Parts: sequence; C-alpha cells; structure tokens
Amino acid sequence: MADHVLSEVSAEVAPEREADLLAAYRELVGGALPDGLVRTELLRGADGHWRIQTLWRDRAALEAVRTAPQPPAAPRLFREVGADPTLAVFDVPVRHDPSAESL
Repeated sequence: MADHVLSEVSAEVAPEREADLLAAYRELVGGALPDGLVRTELLRGADGHWRIQTLWRDRAALEAVRTAPQPPAAPRLFREVGADPTLAVFDVPVRHDPSAESL
C-alpha cells in the first residue's frame, strides 16, 4: 500500500483579509472534495501565519489535483486574499489515528 502524502500550503494573511479566508475555506470544504482527499484543516498561527494542511491517500491523488485544468484550491484561496502561498509536500510513512480504531 502506498504511503499517505501531506501537502501544506502556507502564507501570511493580512488581518483585514482573515475573515475572507475563513469564509472561502468553509465554502470550499462544504462542497465536493477531490478524490483521494483524506483530511484537510485550516490552521491559524501567530502574526497572520496561516496553513492549509491536507492529507492525501497517496501521491497520485495529490498529483491528480495539481495537474488538473483548474488551479489547486489551497494556493488559490490564499491568492484570492492577497497572500503569496508556499507549498511543501511530505511523505507520511507512519500514521496513527486513535479515532479510527473505534470504528
């Protein structure tokens, strides 16, 4: 079985645009999500630092989104609020999810 992959798109968002980012992210996750998306989160740090972390079933699922005709959602959301996003991709060779054990 292929390892999961985590994408992390981060940017510094101006305080006056944070509400726009929150609204856009809520709208995004309220709709249809791409095949292979396992989990996604919007994270707020100090001083306007924001991240969207998304766990993918495998690298092929992430690449399908990155090469689709429409731009990937996370960088697009940051650009729409005037931020300059940065992408990092991590392999997840080991994962533990205690909540999945109770299912």
